[in-house]
Amino acid sequence: MDYPPGTLLRVQQVRRTSLIAQVTDQLRAEIRSGRWPVGSRIPTEPELTELTGTGRNTVREAVQALVHAGMLERRQGSGTYVIATSDLGGTLAKYFADAVERDILELRQALDTQAAHLAAQRRDDNDIATLRHLLDERRKAWDDDDPGAIHADIQLHRGIVVASHNAVYLEFYDSLLPIMEQGIRSRTSKSGGSYHTEHAELVNAVIAGDSERAARAANCFLGSLIAEYPEH
Repeated sequence: MDYPPGTLLRVQQVRRTSLIAQVTDQLRAEIRSGRWPVGSRIPTEPELTELTGTGRNTVREAVQALVHAGMLERRQGSGTYVIATSDLGGTLAKYFADAVERDILELRQALDTQAAHLAAQRRDDNDIATLRHLLDERRKAWDDDDPGAIHADIQLHRGIVVASHNAVYLEFYDSLLPIMEQGIRSRTSKSGGSYHTEHAELVNAVIAGDSERAARAANCFLGSLIAEYPEH
C-alpha cells in the first residue's frame, strides 16, 4: 500500500512522543512513590536508560519534561535533584521562590505548628523511631559542620509533617522545601545558631504525644526566627 509523503515520519514522531510520555510517567511515579524523595539526586543518565530500557535521548527529554514541570532541578556539576513531588508542587515552588523571607517564615509557623499538633496525636512507633534518628542526624551534622546539615534540618521538620499522616499537607509542605533550604542557608551564614534545644523540645513533645506542648514548641521556635526580621 502506498502512503502519502511524510506519513512514515509522522508515525515515527508519534511513537517517539508516546515513548517519551511513558518514560516521563515512569520517572514521575518514582518521585511520587517516595523512592526518590524531595532533596535527593536522581540516578545518572546511564542508570536511567537501564532502568527504563530506553535510549539516552528519550531519558534526557523525559527528565527535561519534569524539569519544566518543576519537579526536578538540574544543578551544574552535581546532577539532577527532586524539588517537588507533583506538578502542582513545582508550580508552588516557583511562586514561592520570589517570596519575602518573613512571609515564608510566617507561613511555616502556621504549617509547622499544626503539623506538630497533629503529629503528637497520630505518630506511631515507626514515626517515633524515625524522628529520633532524624534528630540525632541533625545534631551530629550540625556539630560536625557537615555540608549536609541544612538538609538534615529540613528532613527533621519534614519528618514531623510525615508523622501527621496527612498526604495533602505533606505535598504542600514539600513544595516549600527548596525555598526553606534557601532561607535556612541564609540565616545560618549570619547567625550560625544550632537551635539544638528547641528542636529536641519539639521532637520530644511529639514523641510524648503532648499535642499542646508540641504545637507550642513549634510556634515559639518559628516565632523567634520571625522576630529577627522587620515588619513590612
